[in-house]
Amino acid sequence: MGAADSVTRPTLGVNMKSLARFSVRRRWIVLIFWVVAFVGFNMASQSLGSAYSNSFSLPGSDSTRGLALLEKAFPSTSGDVDHIVYHALNGQTIAQEKAAIEANLAKVGGEPTVGTVVSPFTPRTHQISADGTIAYATVYFTKSGFTLKPAQVAAVMTTAAAVSSKSLTVDFGGNAFGQSGAKSGSTNEVYGLLATLVILLLAFGSLLAALLPLGVALFAIGIATAVTVLLSHGINIADFAPILGSLIGLGVGIDYALFIVTRTRQEIKKGATYEEAIVTAMNTSGRAVMFAGSTVVVALLGMLILRLGFLNGVAISASLTVLITMVASLTLLPALLGFQKNRVLSRRERKALQTAGATGDIESSRWHNWAKTVAKRPRVLSLLAILVMAAVTIPYFSLHLGNADQGTNPATSTTRHAYDLLSEGFGAGFNGDLSVVAAINTTADLNTMQSLDASLKGQADVFAVSPVQLSQDHSVAIISVVAKSSPQDTRTTDLIDSIRSKYIPAVNMSNTQINVTGTTAIYQDFSTTLSSKIPGFIGIIVLLGSLLLMVAFRSIIIPLVAALMNLLAAAAAFGVVVAVFQWGWGASILGAGTGPVEPFLPVIMIAILFGLSMDYQVFLVSRMHEEWIHTNDNQLAIERGQANTGRIITAAALIMISVFVSFAFGGQRVIDEFGIGLGGAVLLDAFVIRTVLVPALMHYIGKANWFMPKWLDKVVPHVAVDAAS
Repeated sequence: MGAADSVTRPTLGVNMKSLARFSVRRRWIVLIFWVVAFVGFNMASQSLGSAYSNSFSLPGSDSTRGLALLEKAFPSTSGDVDHIVYHALNGQTIAQEKAAIEANLAKVGGEPTVGTVVSPFTPRTHQISADGTIAYATVYFTKSGFTLKPAQVAAVMTTAAAVSSKSLTVDFGGNAFGQSGAKSGSTNEVYGLLATLVILLLAFGSLLAALLPLGVALFAIGIATAVTVLLSHGINIADFAPILGSLIGLGVGIDYALFIVTRTRQEIKKGATYEEAIVTAMNTSGRAVMFAGSTVVVALLGMLILRLGFLNGVAISASLTVLITMVASLTLLPALLGFQKNRVLSRRERKALQTAGATGDIESSRWHNWAKTVAKRPRVLSLLAILVMAAVTIPYFSLHLGNADQGTNPATSTTRHAYDLLSEGFGAGFNGDLSVVAAINTTADLNTMQSLDASLKGQADVFAVSPVQLSQDHSVAIISVVAKSSPQDTRTTDLIDSIRSKYIPAVNMSNTQINVTGTTAIYQDFSTTLSSKIPGFIGIIVLLGSLLLMVAFRSIIIPLVAALMNLLAAAAAFGVVVAVFQWGWGASILGAGTGPVEPFLPVIMIAILFGLSMDYQVFLVSRMHEEWIHTNDNQLAIERGQANTGRIITAAALIMISVFVSFAFGGQRVIDEFGIGLGGAVLLDAFVIRTVLVPALMHYIGKANWFMPKWLDKVVPHVAVDAAS
């Protein structure tokens, strides 16, 4: 398809010129609108407060059916099961603290959210270690840890901690206590923002210009966070969603503003008035921002097709953050640029413009030289880039999805202290005991459970098995199983599978419903369910992204190349996560322990990475496409496009990396994983894939980059992504 064909085609899309002129000429109205929105949403969110919930359900799963049986038959013990862990010091034993502990546990049992408390001194419970220095009390909450409010759990912890003394420490382990004590962030993000400001100053040489992308992004994040708080009252939103939203919003928000400000500066340097420069920037880079932002939103909302309530809230809150950030970049930013006028240039640049006149078409001679180098050696550079990406991807093949237990928590946390003490006193598997539950309708059903209990005792991977316990009405039986391995160990996963597929069928002659449940089993089922959905999810995201690029650039090759590059970037990102959080490479710097990768992390990261990768692809190729339309010369279009975007893409990448990595030191493992994974992905994407591999492959492919069959061109709608389209 030739250049002329594209120019004469009618296009669909927002009239960016009119929007830009309105934002510039009515800048006070636009500014007041955004200020009112910021103040209004924040006042509303502060008055209502947040209602975040980490609850998730897996209807029809084995662990969910078992949990339903427990809730029906053991209402006082059907909620979260946590532990208060005691450690006697200075030569003392737990027995010497009996009176104080039991008096304190009576108060704990009186808390409204506590159903039952089992004391260490209850006969035949074996809750005191062999050496008598470690013990635990079992706390049965009336609700799951995901639905308990932090203040409710904190009240229990405050009451229980009152018994501590110089000779007795008190720590807390379990899901509910862990949820209450989890960090919600840190001040390290400030360092990321400072690094961002330094990069922007170096890129622009103007403080006013540097403050614009940062200010617009922070302003949009402020509104988005308030909206997320309000939404938490209507839908289930995980407590890490606001941090994740801030991480994504800052990254894309600064990038979007950076591209628009850069294009505005380029146009002013060419001699345009400040208004015409802003209009041109919005009609080119602004269109690319709108398209790229929409792609990120679509990718994030793609999580809704998984039909998992836990991820729905994350998808909606994150996509709204990106949407608000994108709209701010397309309206608030041009209004603020209108206030600055030519002061968006540094004093030296304004003086040079007055004395030397307008500049040429190429923004950076260094990047122009690099673009020519890539054009001369596309095969060699492609091979080198692929080898680099392959090397980083290798750890991905060791990816283990599962629940990282509290043994990965910071060494100074109470949950980590409790975990280590329980492992020392009662074995590693104690921290994730399993519950085998069955409905009892006949004597044969009870005999089945007793046979199962006997068969589990003495198994090589089983540490301990409790006797069969019946509910008051004898309708449900339960067996508690403690594995020899920790909850996050693959051997524990294998034990759960063996109980379900081997031990239960071998004894279940009555065909009663027998389920394996408990926190560890629930997380395993969650991981299995998500893992089975990931291939289809990736396929849909890749297909949607490819179709959008095909519509944007009237090409079938560019979408295919982009899809392969996005998959490569995602695999490399998971390689980085595995190396750090599973293998432990550099994990000590973050204060994180080694363990499996959270099962929901791949889905969320894939959605984010495909969106971010598409951003860079759109910004790079839209400029190439603009040059292709003007010149009909593939090599010249790629060289000019890369020369004019290379500097800004790498600067934007450095900003994103600074923001992402700064979030990785907050002490919340899942956010640490997102920060390191996304930071590593952006580093490789910008400096290897978009700087080397994509332009090299496009040079190698030649004019076929822009080929589209005539019959397909007639069917596919035309949407303008760059001004010349």
